[in-house]
Amino acid sequence: AILGGAMLNSAVSLGRLKLSVSYITEIGKDEIGDLIFDFLNNNGVDTACVDRFDDGRTALALAFLDENENASYSFYKLYPKERLTAGFPVPSKEDILLFGSFFALSDEVRTPLRTFVHQAFNARSLIIYDPNYRKPHGSEFPDLMSYLKENISFASIVRGSDEDFRFIADAGNADEAFEFVRKNGCSYLIYTVGGDRVEFRSEKHSFSVAVPAVKVVSTIGAGDNFNAGLIFGLYSRNLGKSDLGKITKDDWVSLIKTGISFGSNVCTGFENYISDEFAVSCSPNS
Repeated sequence: AILGGAMLNSAVSLGRLKLSVSYITEIGKDEIGDLIFDFLNNNGVDTACVDRFDDGRTALALAFLDENENASYSFYKLYPKERLTAGFPVPSKEDILLFGSFFALSDEVRTPLRTFVHQAFNARSLIIYDPNYRKPHGSEFPDLMSYLKENISFASIVRGSDEDFRFIADAGNADEAFEFVRKNGCSYLIYTVGGDRVEFRSEKHSFSVAVPAVKVVSTIGAGDNFNAGLIFGLYSRNLGKSDLGKITKDDWVSLIKTGISFGSNVCTGFENYISDEFAVSCSPNS
């Protein structure tokens, strides 16, 4: 059993890099919740905005690996009636906000989540949205499309997989996915195609970066850690939302290669986050 969840995986990797990272979520006051809470703190993640609830249980996901070490999931959830009551930080233009997955489409948390993301948007925070949409939610999808489109409209950058965009936009390639994203208000798309390549699209740039081959043990957390690598690259270069239009193609390539290196590191083991050794290697002094 591995402590996980898309945004948790990203947050833990950033915490291991000694970045100032806060995780906004909800977990039960049960044994699994205690494990998660302690694990976050031990990995340098601020837990002030983690909502600990009594009326329910910490959510579980079972991941089943196929012959290519790709995962399918079954989810088990028992949430309380009142959710996300711990409060949110005050966003600023210096912040980078990552949000996504089904949590970002859930009716039960939509109002507080939307309010916070809207505040970050108005504060000129750099917002990265990862749809990370899983097939078990397929029957609910038609009712959630308006939320998904609104999430894209808040985003500075959308990072999604080819599988995400086949499912949510019937897009067969990066150009079709970018057209969907652009129509819904975001001008920057990073489109990942498994262990093969990463495509980038914006009004100024269109290119592909190959993913180097690694010995894959598990693909769980690969996309989440690509996101962490992208954030680390943006943070290391002191780039914010107002800088996106000035980033050169070479710099975008470098940012994407950083994301690839993070995702590749996670694929070589069963943890959902970069290893401590890899984190040390990313230090400017190493």
